Amino acid sequence: MSATLSDDVHTLKGLFCRDPVVLVLEDAEDAGGGVSQFVVRCGEDEKFLLLYVIIKLKLIKGKIIVFVGNIDRCYRLKLYLEQFGTKSCVLNSELPVNSRIHVVEEFNKNVYDIVIATDEHEILGPEEEDPESSIQDEGKNGDIAENEVKGPAEHAVRERAKKRRRAPKSREYGVSRGIDFKNVACVLNFDLPTTSNSYTHRIGRTARAGNTGMALSFAVPKDLYRKHKATTVDSAEKDEDVLSRITKTQARKGREVKPYHFDMKQVEAFRYRMGDALRAVTRTAVREARTRELRQELLSSEKLKRHFEENPGDLHHLRHDGELRAARVQTHLRHVPEYLIPSGGREGIARDVGFVGIGKTNENRIRKARIHNRAKGKGKTVAGRKADPLKSFTTKGKR
Repeated sequence: MSATLSDDVHTLKGLFCRDPVVLVLEDAEDAGGGVSQFVVRCGEDEKFLLLYVIIKLKLIKGKIIVFVGNIDRCYRLKLYLEQFGTKSCVLNSELPVNSRIHVVEEFNKNVYDIVIATDEHEILGPEEEDPESSIQDEGKNGDIAENEVKGPAEHAVRERAKKRRRAPKSREYGVSRGIDFKNVACVLNFDLPTTSNSYTHRIGRTARAGNTGMALSFAVPKDLYRKHKATTVDSAEKDEDVLSRITKTQARKGREVKPYHFDMKQVEAFRYRMGDALRAVTRTAVREARTRELRQELLSSEKLKRHFEENPGDLHHLRHDGELRAARVQTHLRHVPEYLIPSGGREGIARDVGFVGIGKTNENRIRKARIHNRAKGKGKTVAGRKADPLKSFTTKGKR
């Protein structure tokens, strides 16, 4: 049983089955019918600005899945949110399978509220082109006839096509399909997918089991592409073409992708904070964070734990770089100043208590009072406090 039958499954069906029958089970309710779909046309840097406003002002209540274009983008966004004290977890094909499963399980248990996910095989281009179909198309156009590609030549073409299609990433990985996320309030397409089919699978992560959900997508117009090179991504060049295909596909299903407009006058007040955070998230910080994440997953792996217990010297090979440098965290960005809060927006963040540290950040009030009382009246000065010269001054002289 499978939600989506891949080409490999069809191949196995032809090899091992005789006269197979495919049973398609349709849900009684319209799949994806409970998703409210919105799109925001904005610049590449404005994506980070709007994401900051949405999360810090709590414009979306509940758990969020943020889809990005590639793995570097994944860690850049995670480090960007850490500048504001917002915790998130990363889900990509580089992580071990057990780690991915654990992230999904913890997300379903409401341990995490934000997951930043990526599907790398979608960024390799639009729909994967079959080499046989491309040869047939060329033959129809008169460039290459079908009967000209035969024997060893045909076999060589197929082998070269297989090598080109072979990706270094895990092909079993795909967050947009096949993974059961529970109680997802919003799917945020930070980077628009390259196909309408992938968009359908992405928004299917929300509004499950009769619930409602929202899908919010950021699309970059062509005139704003590469206007901010520090935050650009190659797939954004075709956002308008992909968005038009998505709109037509959803319209055939009786659904509408509505435009959503933010009040940019109020949002612009937060731009300087976005700039401070983006300047701290450099390429070096992203690369080190990506390496540190893999090293941490290796150290916490159950399979390697016993090996390191028996061979503690091998840990040196994983830690030869010493401590990795993280992105510079600016503590003043953790909280939203009152003068930046728009009218009516205070209620949205009133329940946000901010960052709560594990260790003690202040002195023990009771212990400090006991030390003060012991030293009181005995001519002793309290440690850590300077004596007030006006209170200790006396006018009596020596006789």
